[in-house]
Amino acid sequence: MPTEPAASSGSRLQAVADARRKPRPAPSLKGRALRCLARREYSRAELRRKLLTPDVDAPALDAVLDDLEAKRLLSDRRYAEVLAQSKGGRYGVSSLSRTLSQQGVDPEVAAAALEPLRNNERERALEIWRRRFGEPPKDLKERARQHRFLLARGFDGATVSWVLKRAGSADGDEA
Repeated sequence: MPTEPAASSGSRLQAVADARRKPRPAPSLKGRALRCLARREYSRAELRRKLLTPDVDAPALDAVLDDLEAKRLLSDRRYAEVLAQSKGGRYGVSSLSRTLSQQGVDPEVAAAALEPLRNNERERALEIWRRRFGEPPKDLKERARQHRFLLARGFDGATVSWVLKRAGSADGDEA
């Protein structure tokens, strides 16, 4: 009957080290929240949804979130501004407004963060159209496709019509 080779001394040492290693305690609620905020900005409602699990006490979580807001580590206003700045080059105001609403940001805070984007909505839509298509639609089917694309990006119908008219004009630079 064959015998198994003896375990190497390295694997025995590893087993002893593993046995001595104490399990790390689970991070505190505040620690989990700070880890999330270290990666990116969150709205209060979004962070609450993320951290609220069946084993978490809701009043304790609200107290942690209040503390983070008091220390200015959590801010819906900052979240809205970051979202508007990072996604404003790819999406229209209505799409961004809908996203902020879904994330529980107060409508007044969202409107203030999106105001700079409203001022140049047409120019942003035209730039997005140029990056995606670059040439005027050749037929109605292509025009409808371009129209749907811009609508899906969150631009209103008037802005989309303006962009497609500009795209169809000879020089595209007149107002």
